[in-house]
This record gives sequence, C-alpha cells and structure tokens, in this order.
Amino acid sequence: MSTLLVIAGPPGAGKSTVSAIVSSRLSPSVLIRGDTFFRFLDQGAQEPWRPEAKDQNHTVIRASGAAAGQFARGGYEAVFDGVMGPWFLPAFLEATGLHDLHYAALLPSVERCVQRVTTREGNRDDEPGTRYMHEQFEQARIDARHLIIEPQGTPEDMAARILSRYRQGDFAYGDRDIT
Repeated sequence: MSTLLVIAGPPGAGKSTVSAIVSSRLSPSVLIRGDTFFRFLDQGAQEPWRPEAKDQNHTVIRASGAAAGQFARGGYEAVFDGVMGPWFLPAFLEATGLHDLHYAALLPSVERCVQRVTTREGNRDDEPGTRYMHEQFEQARIDARHLIIEPQGTPEDMAARILSRYRQGDFAYGDRDIT
C-alpha cells in the first residue's frame, strides 16, 4: 500500500488544518504543502487558477509529485496538502514514481470556502479564484470514494475519519484508475 495521502480541495476547504492533524498522527511522517511549490515561482508566475497558467501548473504539479514520491519511497508516510484537482492526478502520480497513492477531496459549500478564505490571516487567495476552483471541483469527475462533501465535525474528527479510511484503503488511486 502506498504511503502517500493527498488531501485536496478548493481554497478554504480545510485541507491545511486537517492535513497537519493527519500528519501529526503518523510516524515517521512528512507534511508537504503543495502551495509552497507555487511560491518557488519567481518572475513571470501566473495566478494558478487562470487558464493561461496550465503549463506552469503542470510543471509545479510534477515537481511537487517528484518530491512527495521521494519522501514516500524514503520510508515516510507522506501527506500532501493542495488544491490538487483530479485532472492533475495522472501527471502527479507519474511524477511520484509510485504505483498508487491515496486521494481524498474535501468539498464544503462554496460559501463556506469563500468565508474561510476571505477571513483568514495572511489571505493570499481571492474570492473569484476560490469560486472558480470550487466550481472546477464540483464539475470534475471524482469517484465518490474520494469525495468528502460538506465535511462535518471538528478538524480532529475529520482527520480521524480520513485516517481510518486511508488505513482501510478507501482512497486508493493507482495506475489502474488512469484512463
């Protein structure tokens, strides 16, 4: 079984909070913040949610996948936190060098996401980008086994549910899923 768990969703879905709790309950573990890889971009960076950023995003996804795969192959239970739409999963999985990973997508309501994004400290996301990315997740073909719609309870409760399903293999995504 892969030791790479991707916790995805639109901005404001609660990924970072839940991912940190999940990672803290695994050992040895590593928490990979996907957004960090976008911060490596210096001159000429595009806002990732814009259609013209497609090539940039593909490069960043492959770079973050390579890092995540290296940690997983190195014996760590890797938790990847990011706005990782299922449209990027084939490229991300290939870049990891793994045969499979686990993919959980959090999808609260758009209003809940917007509220979280616009009120959090150090806000770098904007409302139009959040709404756009939420719509992309809603319209994506995500197998129901990977979706957590309107997550309920505390972040600790959600982390416990994700860990349980992860350990049972409920979020498994692998070469066979790529069409």
